[in-house]
Amino acid sequence: MDNTLLESLLKALEFSPENIELRFQIAKLYSDALNYEEAEKHLLFILDKQPTEAHKFLLAECYFKQKKYNLTEVILEELIENNEATTYLELQCFCYIDQDQKEDALATYQRILEIDKSFRNDEFENLFRIPVEDFDDDFIDEDGISFLRKPDINFKNVGGMEKVKEEIDLKIIKPLLHKDLYKAYGKKIGGGILLYGPPGCGKTHIARATAGEINANFINIGINDILDMWMGSSEKNLHEIFETARANTPCVIFIDEIDALGANRNDINKTAGRTVINQFLSELDGIDSDNDGILVLGATNAPWYIDPAFRRPGRFDRIIFVAPPDEIAREEIFKIELKEKPTDNIKFQDLAKKSKEFSGADIKASVDIAIEQKLLESFKDGIPKPLTTKDILKAFGKMKASTREWFNSAKNYALYSNDSGLYDDILVYLKIKK
Repeated sequence: MDNTLLESLLKALEFSPENIELRFQIAKLYSDALNYEEAEKHLLFILDKQPTEAHKFLLAECYFKQKKYNLTEVILEELIENNEATTYLELQCFCYIDQDQKEDALATYQRILEIDKSFRNDEFENLFRIPVEDFDDDFIDEDGISFLRKPDINFKNVGGMEKVKEEIDLKIIKPLLHKDLYKAYGKKIGGGILLYGPPGCGKTHIARATAGEINANFINIGINDILDMWMGSSEKNLHEIFETARANTPCVIFIDEIDALGANRNDINKTAGRTVINQFLSELDGIDSDNDGILVLGATNAPWYIDPAFRRPGRFDRIIFVAPPDEIAREEIFKIELKEKPTDNIKFQDLAKKSKEFSGADIKASVDIAIEQKLLESFKDGIPKPLTTKDILKAFGKMKASTREWFNSAKNYALYSNDSGLYDDILVYLKIKK
């Protein structure tokens, strides 16, 4: 601080004590010199005579530096009510942070960004934003949650998968049909089932059919519907999803790619990731709420990455292997994919036999490849050419079953990380174990 300047201004003030601008300059010099008490005295005098925004804001800063948070907030609330300037909101955010009022601080910071998208404050960023590298790119988008849809399909629309249907029938459908029996034994209606297996094998389809089978509401969510870059928002999203389900029972919540949400906490370094998992476990347990009538279906391609806590009773206590569609199911899928398309005497049994190891997604891809070839032929005269069995068999030669890569990886877990027998179904499917 320039003491000479301050001394000169103080002497001038002796001759002109009512000079507001002179006194304000003195207050700023004291504030710059970190002498907030002296600055406060001059500012209080000024505000009694001329209460401008600039004078009030400097006093708020002085109060804040002296940790007089209540007085700081009183001034800022008055200023913000008349003018939502980012400088006022920024100080308010710091005030909340110092008092450990993180929710209020986060809301204020988000308000600043709404006003000025170019605003940047490293301290706020580090405190409130979860680093983008903590999320896969696929998880960051603006998709909404598909709340409360009543599916128009049931088990009759699912070809094959008889073992999966039986498990779901025992765990979900029977309890709803025989509520009194279950209550007599003190068993809750609901719980969780974890579906695992290669991608594209109908986990989402069977989940939707389950909801249709019991005429329940169906909430289909992906990880992108839950994870949020703002601290605390992911937990809030999870809670709102479960609260919506609780208010609309019976309800099936289907969570795809659940391994990303329920990853093993020992593998997570970030506190944010652990708190989301803890929130999820709390929602599954229904510690503060009644989960009766809520059915949670999770789907994953990598069950070995899921925290063991999710497999405790009352959570995902039933784990079901969803294998690639069997021959009957493959035939049904071909019929669905070729429905209303120009065809010529398709031999569905032949297609089903020769598409062993194909997932539902692989079958769809083979039909698409065949269609693309027919389109090239049809461009010549503009007349659609019918698909034949030979066309689709030819498409098989241009692709490989996507399930093979998954089984190569899954086999290692089933052989060497399977002390509890959790992955025995994989070994049975591969004919390694009976």
